[in-house]
Amino acid sequence: MNALAQPLLSGPARVLPPAEELDRALRHATPEQVIATALKAVGRERLALVSSFGTESAALLKVMAAVDPAIPVIFLDTGWLFEETLTYRDTLIATLGLRDVRSVKPSEEALSREDPDRDLWFSDPDACCRIRKVEPLQRALAPFTAWINGRKRFQGGLRAAMSVVEDDGVRLKFNPFANVSREQIEAIFKAANLPPHPLVSKGYLSVGCMPCTSRTSPDEDARAGRWRGRPKTECGIHTTKTS
Repeated sequence: MNALAQPLLSGPARVLPPAEELDRALRHATPEQVIATALKAVGRERLALVSSFGTESAALLKVMAAVDPAIPVIFLDTGWLFEETLTYRDTLIATLGLRDVRSVKPSEEALSREDPDRDLWFSDPDACCRIRKVEPLQRALAPFTAWINGRKRFQGGLRAAMSVVEDDGVRLKFNPFANVSREQIEAIFKAANLPPHPLVSKGYLSVGCMPCTSRTSPDEDARAGRWRGRPKTECGIHTTKTS
């Protein structure tokens, strides 16, 4: 029996395989196979996809929708997002027929305590990401056993050597686009006639929160416009294990 087709159930209850075992089986799998295996491993009620609804997000959401459009999608509404991103979220929900998109916001108590003047992004961007992204995501993922994200190795930095499946503390983390190239993403957009993020035409190749996102010149890496001028390259949701 093919490794991808082997049953992931043991007895009456679901038993999660080790991340290393799944990674070996899925190392050369297509994104569709990775998502389908994740769905089989834990079930829809215990699997979530986390999406920023950024410039490349539509490709992963399209693949997920082809497998099961009812898989829960978690969207971190930080309070600092571009209006274009919020509009794009609604456009993709309608275009792809996504059935369960959950917008998660930071704790009002944390914002009042740690960022009352809304300038924490400037003085301490790591702390700003923690209260606006990391902590809300940990709360949102509490009911889930595994989650899917859209990181790619070609984005470089800490992402260059990531596995297809990772042990993320108390849950599994699936990276179905780990092996996907920029050209393959463009092909998915073209084949499905997916709408681009509204800010792409304005020079934004990677879009996060407004204060920490800038336009990118053609000779720069796509993520060069994130936290420009700072050593920071990640918001923290992919460098801190979930609990």
